[in-house]
Amino acid sequence: MNTTPIPRISIIGAGPGGLTCARILQKHGVDVTVYDRDPDADARDQGGSLDLHADEGQLALREAGQIEQFWKLARPEGQQMRRWDTTGKVLLDQVPDEDDRYKPEIDRGQLRELLLDSLAPGTVRWGHTLASVAGPAEGPRMLHFTDGTSVETDLVIGADGAFSRVRPAVSAAVPYYSGITFTEARFDDVENRHADLSALVGNGSGTAADGERALFAQRNSGGHIRVYIIRRAPADWITAAGLTAEDTAGIRAHLLDEFAGWAPSTRRMISDNDGPYADRPLFVLPAPHAWDHVPTVTLLGDAAHLMPPIGVGVNLAMLDAHDLALALATHSTVDEAVRAYEKTMLPRSGDLAGALVGGAGLLLEADQQPDSQDEFRALRQKLKG
Repeated sequence: MNTTPIPRISIIGAGPGGLTCARILQKHGVDVTVYDRDPDADARDQGGSLDLHADEGQLALREAGQIEQFWKLARPEGQQMRRWDTTGKVLLDQVPDEDDRYKPEIDRGQLRELLLDSLAPGTVRWGHTLASVAGPAEGPRMLHFTDGTSVETDLVIGADGAFSRVRPAVSAAVPYYSGITFTEARFDDVENRHADLSALVGNGSGTAADGERALFAQRNSGGHIRVYIIRRAPADWITAAGLTAEDTAGIRAHLLDEFAGWAPSTRRMISDNDGPYADRPLFVLPAPHAWDHVPTVTLLGDAAHLMPPIGVGVNLAMLDAHDLALALATHSTVDEAVRAYEKTMLPRSGDLAGALVGGAGLLLEADQQPDSQDEFRALRQKLKG
Protein backbone atom coordinates (compact mmCIF):
# COMPACT_ATOMS: atom_id res chain seq x y z
CA MET A 1 0.00 0.00 0.00
CA ASN A 2 1.52 3.28 -1.08
CA THR A 3 -0.06 6.01 1.00
CA THR A 4 1.11 8.65 3.45
CA PRO A 5 0.69 8.56 6.34
CA ILE A 6 0.60 4.79 6.86
CA PRO A 7 -2.95 3.88 7.94
CA ARG A 8 -3.58 2.29 11.31
CA ILE A 9 -5.59 -0.90 10.74
CA SER A 10 -7.40 -2.58 13.64
CA ILE A 11 -9.08 -5.98 13.48
CA ILE A 12 -11.56 -6.86 16.21
CA GLY A 13 -11.67 -10.61 16.80
CA ALA A 14 -8.95 -13.29 16.72
CA GLY A 15 -11.01 -15.98 15.02
CA PRO A 16 -10.08 -17.64 11.71
CA GLY A 17 -11.27 -14.65 9.65
CA GLY A 18 -9.54 -11.97 11.68
CA LEU A 19 -6.27 -13.89 11.96
CA THR A 20 -6.24 -14.81 8.26
CA CYS A 21 -6.74 -11.16 7.34
CA ALA A 22 -3.93 -10.10 9.67
CA ARG A 23 -1.54 -12.73 8.32
CA ILE A 24 -2.12 -11.82 4.66
CA LEU A 25 -1.72 -8.12 5.46
CA GLN A 26 1.59 -8.75 7.21
CA LYS A 27 2.75 -10.98 4.38
CA HIS A 28 2.26 -7.96 2.09
CA GLY A 29 4.04 -5.60 4.46
CA VAL A 30 0.95 -3.91 5.90
CA ASP A 31 0.91 -3.22 9.64
CA VAL A 32 -2.14 -4.40 11.59
CA THR A 33 -3.22 -4.96 15.18
CA VAL A 34 -5.78 -7.54 16.32
CA TYR A 35 -7.82 -7.02 19.49
CA ASP A 36 -9.60 -9.92 21.18
CA ARG A 37 -11.67 -10.20 24.34
CA ASP A 38 -10.12 -13.50 25.48
CA PRO A 39 -7.45 -13.02 28.15
CA ASP A 40 -5.06 -15.27 26.21
CA ALA A 41 -4.93 -17.71 23.33
CA ASP A 42 -5.84 -20.70 25.52
CA ALA A 43 -8.69 -19.11 27.48
CA ARG A 44 -11.48 -21.27 26.08
CA ASP A 45 -12.30 -24.30 23.95
CA GLN A 46 -12.32 -23.31 20.30
CA GLY A 47 -14.96 -25.86 19.29
CA GLY A 48 -15.05 -28.78 16.90
CA SER A 49 -13.78 -29.57 13.45
CA LEU A 50 -13.94 -27.52 10.24
CA ASP A 51 -13.94 -28.53 6.60
CA LEU A 52 -11.84 -26.06 4.61
CA HIS A 53 -12.82 -25.90 0.95
CA ALA A 54 -10.23 -25.78 -1.81
CA ASP A 55 -11.71 -22.63 -3.36
CA GLU A 56 -12.30 -20.75 -0.09
CA GLY A 57 -10.51 -21.59 3.17
CA GLN A 58 -7.59 -23.32 1.46
CA LEU A 59 -7.31 -20.47 -1.05
CA ALA A 60 -6.91 -18.02 1.83
CA LEU A 61 -4.32 -20.18 3.58
CA ARG A 62 -2.34 -20.44 0.37
CA GLU A 63 -2.23 -16.64 0.07
CA ALA A 64 -1.26 -16.50 3.75
CA GLY A 65 1.69 -18.80 3.06
CA GLN A 66 0.33 -21.42 5.45
CA ILE A 67 -1.01 -24.13 3.14
CA GLU A 68 1.90 -26.51 3.83
CA GLN A 69 1.40 -26.12 7.58
CA PHE A 70 -2.29 -26.79 7.06
CA TRP A 71 -1.65 -30.08 5.28
CA LYS A 72 0.48 -31.28 8.20
CA LEU A 73 -2.64 -31.06 10.39
CA ALA A 74 -5.51 -31.63 7.97
CA ARG A 75 -7.45 -34.89 7.87
CA PRO A 76 -8.60 -35.71 4.32
CA GLU A 77 -10.14 -38.91 5.68
CA GLY A 78 -12.42 -36.67 7.74
CA GLN A 79 -14.45 -36.05 4.57
CA GLN A 80 -16.16 -39.39 5.15
CA MET A 81 -19.92 -38.80 5.52
CA ARG A 82 -22.39 -41.25 7.01
CA ARG A 83 -26.14 -41.12 7.35
CA TRP A 84 -28.05 -43.32 9.77
CA ASP A 85 -31.69 -43.88 10.56
CA THR A 86 -32.89 -43.41 14.12
CA THR A 87 -31.89 -47.00 14.98
CA GLY A 88 -28.28 -46.40 13.97
CA LYS A 89 -28.57 -48.39 10.74
CA VAL A 90 -26.15 -46.98 8.15
CA LEU A 91 -28.08 -45.67 5.15
CA LEU A 92 -25.13 -43.99 3.46
CA ASP A 93 -21.36 -44.27 3.85
CA GLN A 94 -19.54 -41.91 1.51
CA VAL A 95 -15.78 -42.55 1.73
CA PRO A 96 -13.55 -39.98 0.00
CA ASP A 97 -11.16 -41.02 -2.73
CA GLU A 98 -7.58 -41.36 -1.55
CA ASP A 99 -6.52 -38.22 -3.43
CA ASP A 100 -9.63 -36.13 -2.59
CA ARG A 101 -8.53 -32.91 -0.90
CA TYR A 102 -11.53 -30.74 -1.64
CA LYS A 103 -12.69 -30.18 1.95
CA PRO A 104 -10.47 -31.91 4.53
CA GLU A 105 -11.11 -31.45 8.24
CA ILE A 106 -9.01 -29.56 10.76
CA ASP A 107 -9.78 -28.80 14.40
CA ARG A 108 -10.70 -25.17 15.09
CA GLY A 109 -8.05 -24.97 17.80
CA GLN A 110 -5.36 -26.26 15.46
CA LEU A 111 -6.31 -23.75 12.77
CA ARG A 112 -6.24 -20.89 15.26
CA GLU A 113 -2.84 -21.94 16.60
CA LEU A 114 -1.46 -22.26 13.06
CA LEU A 115 -2.56 -18.71 12.23
CA LEU A 116 -1.41 -17.23 15.55
CA ASP A 117 2.05 -18.75 15.12
CA SER A 118 2.32 -17.14 11.67
CA LEU A 119 1.84 -13.59 12.98
CA ALA A 120 4.52 -11.18 14.15
CA PRO A 121 4.92 -11.20 17.95
CA GLY A 122 2.56 -8.77 19.66
CA THR A 123 0.09 -8.59 16.78
CA VAL A 124 -2.80 -9.83 18.96
CA ARG A 125 -3.70 -7.74 22.00
CA TRP A 126 -5.51 -10.12 24.33
CA GLY A 127 -7.96 -9.03 27.01
CA HIS A 128 -9.45 -6.22 24.93
CA THR A 129 -13.24 -6.38 24.89
CA LEU A 130 -14.62 -3.74 22.55
CA ALA A 131 -17.35 -1.54 24.01
CA SER A 132 -17.98 0.74 21.02
CA VAL A 133 -16.61 2.39 17.91
CA ALA A 134 -16.73 6.20 17.97
CA GLY A 135 -15.55 9.06 15.79
CA PRO A 136 -16.65 10.47 12.43
CA ALA A 137 -17.34 8.22 9.46
CA GLU A 138 -14.42 9.73 7.56
CA GLY A 139 -12.10 8.98 10.49
CA PRO A 140 -10.07 8.71 12.51
CA ARG A 141 -12.03 6.23 14.61
CA MET A 142 -11.77 5.65 18.33
CA LEU A 143 -12.04 2.16 19.79
CA HIS A 144 -13.34 2.16 23.35
CA PHE A 145 -12.72 -0.98 25.39
CA THR A 146 -14.53 -2.13 28.49
CA ASP A 147 -11.42 -1.73 30.66
CA GLY A 148 -11.56 2.02 30.06
CA THR A 149 -8.75 2.21 27.50
CA SER A 150 -9.12 3.68 24.00
CA VAL A 151 -7.20 3.40 20.72
CA GLU A 152 -7.31 5.69 17.69
CA THR A 153 -7.34 3.96 14.31
CA ASP A 154 -7.99 4.62 10.62
CA LEU A 155 -9.80 1.39 9.72
CA VAL A 156 -11.85 -0.92 11.92
CA ILE A 157 -12.42 -4.45 10.62
CA GLY A 158 -15.18 -6.25 12.48
CA ALA A 159 -14.28 -9.94 12.61
CA ASP A 160 -15.99 -10.37 15.97
CA GLY A 161 -18.73 -12.82 15.12
CA ALA A 162 -22.48 -13.07 15.51
CA PHE A 163 -22.89 -10.41 18.20
CA SER A 164 -20.35 -8.02 16.73
CA ARG A 165 -19.63 -4.80 18.61
CA VAL A 166 -18.33 -3.30 15.35
CA ARG A 167 -21.48 -3.97 13.29
CA PRO A 168 -23.53 -1.08 14.81
CA ALA A 169 -21.04 1.37 13.27
CA VAL A 170 -22.35 0.45 9.81
CA SER A 171 -25.63 -1.43 10.28
CA ALA A 172 -28.65 -1.59 12.58
CA ALA A 173 -29.14 -5.31 11.86
CA VAL A 174 -29.15 -7.65 14.84
CA PRO A 175 -29.14 -11.46 14.89
CA TYR A 176 -32.41 -13.25 15.59
CA TYR A 177 -33.03 -16.74 16.92
CA SER A 178 -33.68 -19.29 14.18
CA GLY A 179 -35.82 -21.58 16.35
CA ILE A 180 -33.15 -24.31 16.14
CA THR A 181 -30.81 -25.04 19.01
CA PHE A 182 -27.64 -27.12 19.22
CA THR A 183 -26.64 -28.88 22.41
CA GLU A 184 -23.05 -30.08 22.25
CA ALA A 185 -21.88 -33.30 23.92
CA ARG A 186 -18.20 -34.25 24.03
CA PHE A 187 -16.69 -37.74 24.05
CA ASP A 188 -13.02 -38.33 24.91
CA ASP A 189 -10.61 -41.22 24.32
CA VAL A 190 -13.25 -42.73 22.10
CA GLU A 191 -11.25 -45.72 20.88
CA ASN A 192 -11.05 -47.03 24.43
CA ARG A 193 -14.00 -45.49 26.28
CA HIS A 194 -16.60 -45.19 23.52
CA ALA A 195 -15.64 -47.87 21.00
CA ASP A 196 -19.21 -48.36 19.70
CA LEU A 197 -19.59 -44.64 18.99
CA SER A 198 -16.17 -44.53 17.34
CA ALA A 199 -17.13 -47.37 15.02
CA LEU A 200 -20.51 -45.78 14.25
CA VAL A 201 -19.03 -42.40 13.32
CA GLY A 202 -16.03 -43.63 11.32
CA ASN A 203 -13.29 -41.22 10.26
CA GLY A 204 -15.51 -38.24 9.54
CA SER A 205 -19.04 -37.33 10.51
CA GLY A 206 -22.52 -38.75 10.50
CA THR A 207 -26.10 -37.65 11.00
CA ALA A 208 -29.51 -39.05 11.79
CA ALA A 209 -32.76 -37.09 11.75
CA ASP A 210 -36.51 -37.56 11.98
CA GLY A 211 -37.74 -34.16 10.77
CA GLU A 212 -38.07 -32.60 14.23
CA ARG A 213 -34.75 -33.47 15.81
CA ALA A 214 -31.34 -34.68 14.71
CA LEU A 215 -27.98 -35.90 15.92
CA PHE A 216 -24.79 -34.84 14.16
CA ALA A 217 -21.58 -36.57 15.25
CA GLN A 218 -18.17 -35.30 14.22
CA ARG A 219 -14.75 -36.83 14.77
CA ASN A 220 -12.05 -34.44 15.98
CA SER A 221 -8.34 -35.13 16.28
CA GLY A 222 -6.78 -36.66 19.40
CA GLY A 223 -9.43 -39.32 19.97
CA HIS A 224 -12.36 -36.92 20.48
CA ILE A 225 -15.87 -36.90 19.04
CA ARG A 226 -18.42 -34.11 19.41
CA VAL A 227 -22.12 -34.74 19.03
CA TYR A 228 -24.54 -31.92 18.31
CA ILE A 229 -28.08 -32.60 19.50
CA ILE A 230 -30.26 -30.48 17.20
CA ARG A 231 -33.90 -29.62 17.94
CA ARG A 232 -36.61 -27.06 17.55
CA ALA A 233 -36.86 -25.44 20.97
CA PRO A 234 -37.19 -22.04 22.63
CA ALA A 235 -33.87 -20.23 23.00
CA ASP A 236 -34.34 -20.40 26.80
CA TRP A 237 -35.42 -24.06 26.85
CA ILE A 238 -33.10 -24.96 29.74
CA THR A 239 -34.57 -22.30 32.04
CA ALA A 240 -38.09 -23.06 30.80
CA ALA A 241 -37.60 -26.69 31.80
CA GLY A 242 -36.62 -25.61 35.31
CA LEU A 243 -32.98 -26.55 34.76
CA THR A 244 -29.63 -24.80 34.83
CA ALA A 245 -26.69 -25.13 32.45
CA GLU A 246 -24.74 -26.90 35.22
CA ASP A 247 -27.44 -29.55 35.75
CA THR A 248 -25.95 -32.19 33.47
CA ALA A 249 -28.16 -34.99 34.79
CA GLY A 250 -31.32 -32.93 34.39
CA ILE A 251 -30.45 -31.85 30.84
CA ARG A 252 -29.58 -35.45 29.94
CA ALA A 253 -32.93 -36.71 31.19
CA HIS A 254 -34.79 -33.95 29.33
CA LEU A 255 -33.03 -34.71 26.05
CA LEU A 256 -33.43 -38.45 26.37
CA ASP A 257 -37.15 -37.93 26.87
CA GLU A 258 -37.35 -35.90 23.64
CA PHE A 259 -35.51 -38.68 21.78
CA ALA A 260 -37.54 -41.46 23.45
CA GLY A 261 -38.51 -43.03 20.13
CA TRP A 262 -34.92 -43.47 19.00
CA ALA A 263 -32.93 -46.67 19.50
CA PRO A 264 -30.47 -47.16 22.39
CA SER A 265 -27.52 -47.16 19.98
CA THR A 266 -28.29 -43.60 18.88
CA ARG A 267 -29.48 -42.34 22.27
CA ARG A 268 -26.03 -43.17 23.67
CA MET A 269 -24.85 -40.13 21.73
CA ILE A 270 -26.94 -38.15 24.23
CA SER A 271 -26.39 -40.10 27.43
CA ASP A 272 -22.76 -41.24 27.46
CA ASN A 273 -20.96 -37.91 27.07
CA ASP A 274 -17.94 -36.87 29.14
CA GLY A 275 -18.53 -33.69 31.12
CA PRO A 276 -21.27 -31.06 30.82
CA TYR A 277 -23.34 -30.13 27.78
CA ALA A 278 -22.86 -26.83 25.96
CA ASP A 279 -25.99 -25.03 24.78
CA ARG A 280 -25.61 -23.26 21.42
CA PRO A 281 -28.84 -21.66 20.15
CA LEU A 282 -28.57 -20.90 16.44
CA PHE A 283 -28.85 -17.22 15.51
CA VAL A 284 -28.86 -15.76 12.00
CA LEU A 285 -28.82 -12.27 10.47
CA PRO A 286 -31.56 -10.95 8.19
CA ALA A 287 -30.77 -11.90 4.61
CA PRO A 288 -29.42 -10.37 2.57
CA HIS A 289 -27.46 -8.17 4.95
CA ALA A 290 -25.82 -5.08 3.43
CA TRP A 291 -24.93 -1.55 4.49
CA ASP A 292 -24.02 1.80 3.00
CA HIS A 293 -20.30 2.18 2.48
CA VAL A 294 -18.35 3.73 5.33
CA PRO A 295 -14.68 4.45 4.52
CA THR A 296 -13.35 3.58 7.99
CA VAL A 297 -15.33 0.47 9.02
CA THR A 298 -16.09 -2.86 7.37
CA LEU A 299 -17.06 -6.39 8.39
CA LEU A 300 -16.12 -9.94 7.53
CA GLY A 301 -17.34 -13.40 8.43
CA ASP A 302 -20.25 -13.83 10.84
CA ALA A 303 -20.18 -10.13 11.69
CA ALA A 304 -21.18 -9.49 8.07
CA HIS A 305 -23.27 -12.56 7.18
CA LEU A 306 -24.40 -15.01 9.85
CA MET A 307 -25.82 -18.19 8.31
CA PRO A 308 -26.73 -21.76 9.28
CA PRO A 309 -23.74 -24.03 10.04
CA ILE A 310 -23.64 -26.16 6.90
CA GLY A 311 -19.99 -25.73 5.93
CA VAL A 312 -20.34 -22.08 4.95
CA GLY A 313 -19.33 -19.80 7.82
CA VAL A 314 -15.59 -20.22 8.36
CA ASN A 315 -14.91 -20.71 4.67
CA LEU A 316 -16.67 -17.46 3.81
CA ALA A 317 -14.93 -15.66 6.68
CA MET A 318 -11.52 -16.74 5.39
CA LEU A 319 -12.43 -15.86 1.81
CA ASP A 320 -13.59 -12.44 3.03
CA ALA A 321 -10.28 -12.04 4.85
CA HIS A 322 -8.37 -12.99 1.71
CA ASP A 323 -10.23 -10.47 -0.45
CA LEU A 324 -10.09 -7.62 2.06
CA ALA A 325 -6.40 -8.05 2.85
CA LEU A 326 -5.44 -8.14 -0.83
CA ALA A 327 -7.59 -5.07 -1.51
CA LEU A 328 -5.84 -3.17 1.29
CA ALA A 329 -2.44 -4.30 0.02
CA THR A 330 -3.05 -3.25 -3.59
CA HIS A 331 -5.17 -0.06 -3.46
CA SER A 332 -3.75 3.40 -2.85
CA THR A 333 -6.21 4.33 -0.09
CA VAL A 334 -8.18 2.52 2.57
CA ASP A 335 -11.43 3.92 1.19
CA GLU A 336 -10.77 2.51 -2.28
CA ALA A 337 -9.77 -0.84 -0.81
CA VAL A 338 -12.89 -1.16 1.33
CA ARG A 339 -15.10 -0.21 -1.63
CA ALA A 340 -13.47 -2.85 -3.83
CA TYR A 341 -13.82 -5.51 -1.13
CA GLU A 342 -17.46 -4.78 -0.38
CA LYS A 343 -18.29 -4.68 -4.09
CA THR A 344 -17.33 -8.37 -4.22
CA MET A 345 -18.22 -9.56 -0.73
CA LEU A 346 -21.71 -8.12 -0.27
CA PRO A 347 -23.28 -9.64 -3.43
CA ARG A 348 -21.56 -12.97 -2.79
CA SER A 349 -22.72 -13.28 0.79
CA GLY A 350 -26.15 -11.82 -0.02
CA ASP A 351 -26.84 -14.41 -2.70
CA LEU A 352 -25.71 -17.26 -0.47
CA ALA A 353 -27.62 -16.01 2.56
CA GLY A 354 -30.75 -15.60 0.44
CA ALA A 355 -30.44 -19.17 -0.80
CA LEU A 356 -30.13 -20.38 2.79
CA VAL A 357 -33.08 -18.53 4.29
CA GLY A 358 -34.80 -21.11 6.48
CA GLY A 359 -31.82 -23.40 5.94
CA ALA A 360 -31.55 -24.19 9.61
CA GLY A 361 -34.52 -26.50 9.15
CA LEU A 362 -32.49 -28.60 6.70
CA LEU A 363 -30.38 -29.71 9.63
CA LEU A 364 -33.38 -31.71 10.87
CA GLU A 365 -33.98 -33.40 7.50
CA ALA A 366 -31.30 -36.01 6.82
CA ASP A 367 -32.60 -36.69 3.31
CA GLN A 368 -31.91 -33.06 2.37
CA GLN A 369 -28.16 -33.47 2.82
CA PRO A 370 -25.91 -34.21 -0.21
CA ASP A 371 -25.12 -37.89 -0.70
CA SER A 372 -21.64 -37.55 -2.14
CA GLN A 373 -18.71 -35.21 -2.62
CA ASP A 374 -19.89 -34.50 -6.17
CA GLU A 375 -23.35 -33.58 -4.89
CA PHE A 376 -21.79 -31.41 -2.19
CA ARG A 377 -19.76 -29.52 -4.79
CA ALA A 378 -22.84 -29.11 -6.98
CA LEU A 379 -24.81 -27.75 -4.03
CA ARG A 380 -22.05 -25.27 -3.20
CA GLN A 381 -21.88 -24.07 -6.79
CA LYS A 382 -25.67 -23.67 -6.93
CA LEU A 383 -25.70 -21.66 -3.70
CA LYS A 384 -22.85 -19.46 -4.94
CA GLY A 385 -24.70 -18.88 -8.21
